[in-house]
Amino acid sequence: MKPIIIFRFIAHEGPGHLGDFLDAQQISWRLIKVDENESFPQSILGYSGMVLMGGPMSVNDDLPWIAPLINLIREADKNGIPLLGHCLGGQLISKALGAVVTKNAVKEIGWGEVTVSKNATATQWFGEIEAFNSFHWHGETFSLPPGATHLLASSYCQNQAYSIGKHLALQCHIEMTVEMVRKWCDEGEEELAEAQSSPAVQQANVMQQNLPLHCYFLNKVAAQVYTQWIKGLKHSL
Repeated sequence: MKPIIIFRFIAHEGPGHLGDFLDAQQISWRLIKVDENESFPQSILGYSGMVLMGGPMSVNDDLPWIAPLINLIREADKNGIPLLGHCLGGQLISKALGAVVTKNAVKEIGWGEVTVSKNATATQWFGEIEAFNSFHWHGETFSLPPGATHLLASSYCQNQAYSIGKHLALQCHIEMTVEMVRKWCDEGEEELAEAQSSPAVQQANVMQQNLPLHCYFLNKVAAQVYTQWIKGLKHSL
């Protein structure tokens, strides 16, 4: 099978648990470090799946790599290559497939419950899980593209995930590891201080309470979701 291609937009927001999961499944993957100006492939057809991670920038920013990446997302969609987006990645998929990304009512940072929608598609992705404690770090939100099925919601953001066929777009972060949460808290110290008045923002000491346990349960959810996603990977002819 062709490898999966993963796009990283900032050094501390890498594949995380997804990388561990793919390694355990013996599925090869290639990391494109957008933050280090690594060049994009001319075509996505050499890959079995396309993954986009998170980052602090907005899809509405005037950045030189957004348009070429949108084109690759659309090429993947056209050719039945499954897409998987985390936070910024989910927003990029949304923009490419005809939705809009706007400012969320409040900034949402830290651990918070998301509820699984009551529909057959949500059950396909999340099994018997009805709600879980996910990790959040975002100030924007996406609308749903045409043909999307709503999958997750939180108290502070209605559109936390959707799917279209084999594609999955997440606003929340299910890829987190203990090390990533600690690193993000360090990197985001100034942002946390500025956003402390938001009812949806936890401070670093709160986020890191019982951290291994939080990540353990989130990793179990991620494994369920990623297992479903890899079923759609495009196999070589």
